[in-house]
Formats: sequence, C-alpha cells, structure tokens
Amino acid sequence: MEALNAFIALANYVIIPALSYGSQLALGALGVTLVYSILRFSNFAHGDMMAFGTGVTILVTWLLQDGGIGLGPLPTALLALPIGIIVTAALALATDRVVYAHYRKIRATPVVMVMVSVGVMFVMNALTRIMISVLSVPVLGAKDAVSGVDEIRFADGERFLISARQFKDLTGLAEPLAVRASSVITFVTALIVMVALFWFLNRTRAGKSMRAFSDNEDLALLSGIDPKRVVMITWIITAALATIAGTLYGLDKSFKAFNYFQLLLPIFAATILGGIGNPMGAIVGGYIIAFSEIGVTYAWKKVATYLIPGWEPSGLLQLLSTDYKFAVSFTILIAVLIFRPTGLFKGKSI
Repeated sequence: MEALNAFIALANYVIIPALSYGSQLALGALGVTLVYSILRFSNFAHGDMMAFGTGVTILVTWLLQDGGIGLGPLPTALLALPIGIIVTAALALATDRVVYAHYRKIRATPVVMVMVSVGVMFVMNALTRIMISVLSVPVLGAKDAVSGVDEIRFADGERFLISARQFKDLTGLAEPLAVRASSVITFVTALIVMVALFWFLNRTRAGKSMRAFSDNEDLALLSGIDPKRVVMITWIITAALATIAGTLYGLDKSFKAFNYFQLLLPIFAATILGGIGNPMGAIVGGYIIAFSEIGVTYAWKKVATYLIPGWEPSGLLQLLSTDYKFAVSFTILIAVLIFRPTGLFKGKSI
C-alpha cells in the first residue's frame, strides 16, 4: 500500500504535470524544427508568436464569455482558438513578406536570419502587450481592462476531472490525486495535433513537397515544387502550432507575455536534444526536457517517506529549487551541443 501511495504522489506531482508541460514544449519544438528544416534558420521569435496567438485567443475568449457563449465544462478558449490561429497565421505571413522574404532573396546566411528573428521577436513582444492593453478596454470595460504586462487567467469550465477528495473517498488511499482538466485537455489536444501533422507531412502532396524542399532545396525546385507555396504552408502550420501550444500553456498555468520569451530556452533545448529538423525528435525532446525539469526540482521527501518506512528525511530531498528549473534545460542544451550536436534522432548538425 505504501508503494501505491508513493506512485500516486509521483503521478500527482511529477508524471501528470510533466506530460502536460512536455506536450506544450513538444508543440513549440515542432514549430521551431519546421522553420529550421524548411526555412533554414533558428526562429527566436517563436516564443513571442506563441504569446501573440494566445493574446488573440484570450481577447476572443472574453468576447464569447461576454456574449454568454461557452463550451460548458470545457474552456471557452478552445472555441476561440481557430480565430487565434487565423490571426497569428496572417501575422506570420505578413512578417515573412515584409521581413524574411528580403533576406531569402539576397541569400542571407543563417546567422543573419537568426539576428533578424531576434528583431522580429522584440516587435512581436511589444505588439502583443500593446494589443492586450488597448483592446481589453472595449472588451472588458475601462475599469477591468488589463495591462500587457499583467498575469492573466482565462481558463473557465470544470477545473478538475478528479478532485483530491473524490479520489481519496473512492480509493481510501492516504495520498490524494487531483487530475486537472487543463492537463488532460493539453495532452489529448497535443496528441491529436501531432498525429494530424505527421499525417499531413507523410500523406498529402503539400506535406511531401515540404519534406522534399527540406531534404534538397535545389532538387525540389527542379522537380517543379513552388517554393512560395511551401514557405506559406510552413508559416501557417508554424503559427497554428505556436497558438495551440501557447493557449494550452496559458490554460494550464496563466498568461504573461514575458513568460513565453522564457519558454524559448526549454523549447530550443527540446528541439536540439531530439535532433533539430526532426519532428519526432522535437516531440521526444519536449517530454525529456519536461520530465527532467520537474524531476530535478521536485521535493522527493514524500515519495521517499512512503518507500522507506520509518525514515524521516531532514531535508526536502530536492536537487534544485524551482526558481532554477530553466538551468536544467540549459545544462542539457550545453551537454547535447558538446557531446551529440545532431541530437538523439540525428537531426541536422548545427
């Protein structure tokens, strides 16, 4: 029974949160790896694209809630998500046409493209904060309007699928288990998106064109593939992945524009760990980074107490404070770059 309690504690504080967080990182890493493999640069603006898409989704969510439109036990944000994806895709295509297309035309080096994306990142960050500050006034009213730097909670619907009290009453175990609805929604949504993406890349003509363009750009052009169409589809998919990942992260935790900039580090660590340019590697890398961050910063005292009866550890048995969780991603990133730069799935060496 004590071993079962230890497993429940592990599931409650490590496995379920890591699956949820890993799904968000995997979707983010998929967007980064698509841009890298097809457009051939590391997109530092991806975190702020996630923030922009989430910001649009939040504004539409508030409008729907104000109109009394919802999804019952599910978050209203899921209903607003398609509009967030459309607006973010339009922004991504406009950015490509105004900024990136010029540098592709003059065949700028990947380093130059990275620096350009850093500039786009700052513009998108400012745009997101201004959009929320300005548009929340007519949506929420001047009194309740929020600033672009505020922490925003927009999740509604049922909070838990199983509450801690329900689980204890049902099982009689000493250790409670609470399953949050946002965690289940995140995992299921991410799974559906990943399956749909792999189906698109492997089964459709547009997906095969993207793969051919990624493998050999010159040969793809000779075979009649339209590069402009490939670029357009890439940005649309990337915007969709960014908006979905950002919205799921916001539902699971909260929305704060600056936090999405910080997410860049674990997303890039996941991308490089899995093998940059490899979609399967991005998914696996996302879950490894999530389990590593949460496992290293979790206080193992409770699990150890269950597993070793009679032992009362003096400390929390925590390897690292949660304040330094991104240090785990950074350490993994450096280790991969030094010892296996092609990643676990042998992506393109950087």
